[in-house]
Amino acid sequence: MKYRQRPVIIEAFQMTKERRRDNSEWPNWLHQAWNKDHGEGAVWCEDFPNSNGKDRLVIGTLEGVYIVSWNDWIIRGVKGELYAVKNDIFLQTYDKVIDE
Repeated sequence: MKYRQRPVIIEAFQMTKERRRDNSEWPNWLHQAWNKDHGEGAVWCEDFPNSNGKDRLVIGTLEGVYIVSWNDWIIRGVKGELYAVKNDIFLQTYDKVIDE
């Protein structure tokens, strides 16, 4: 048997070095994850508590801790879960949705 994945709409934000240094572009849901205690659904800096603001981010996921590399996309899924996707996979898998 063959199956097709159902189309779902997610929210995503590409993390770059520039966006890491200046978090003014971060979406609200990413700011909320930043302010959570470290664990599932939270985002924090790789070198916590000794961050200089230039280190990569870390996401607490259902599968464990994931280091977000530069240009990875941080995705907020349909149930609010966070995970990261490499840029090439993101571009092959997701299409931009026009806000209506």
